[in-house]
Amino acid sequence: MKLAIIGATGMAGTALYKESISRGHDVTAIVRHKDKALSLFGDDVKVVDKDVFDLTKSDLEGFDVVVNAFATAPEKAYLHLDLAAKLIGMFRETESPRLFFILGAASLLDQNGNLFLDTLKTVPDAASWISIPTEAYKTLNFLRGIENVNWVGVSPSAEFVPGEATTPVIGTDHLMTSSTGESIVTSGTMAIGILDEIENPQFIRTRFTVCNH
Repeated sequence: MKLAIIGATGMAGTALYKESISRGHDVTAIVRHKDKALSLFGDDVKVVDKDVFDLTKSDLEGFDVVVNAFATAPEKAYLHLDLAAKLIGMFRETESPRLFFILGAASLLDQNGNLFLDTLKTVPDAASWISIPTEAYKTLNFLRGIENVNWVGVSPSAEFVPGEATTPVIGTDHLMTSSTGESIVTSGTMAIGILDEIENPQFIRTRFTVCNH
């Protein structure tokens, strides 16, 4: 399959790029800094060196799947929703490419059915970063109203950290815990969960979540 990864040099994007290549997919990294992609992935990497908001429909319509692993600083968190709206607007009334959005855990529910975002807001230093999970939550709510674009969202567990892959455990709208009792997913496990869904779609116009085994 032909895959494009927006933000391929970030934590999620890097693991996803490497997993995609290992499975034999034709992958293009969409990044702002080509040199970083070359250093991470080697001289053979296919790169679109472009700001995401300068992307055009012609830049993306040749791919089977476009994965949005875009990340930004808290003061620019609103760009997550802006980018989702831009991508959705490009591909109204189409089935290809499939748009894959990496969302946060804030929109998941805890064991009591409470929104995890509300818990995050009570963390002592939340004011410095809460805009990011808040905007991710808004983005999912926006996507849930989209019926004529082939989209899917994925949320990590409460902790999303760099690390090697384990067997992914897949859920829908609730925070899950690993065999160690932690709500945690590594970047390697997340990449496997995403690639499995890309290769064998189970979730259409909805969100799922991934946790370490």
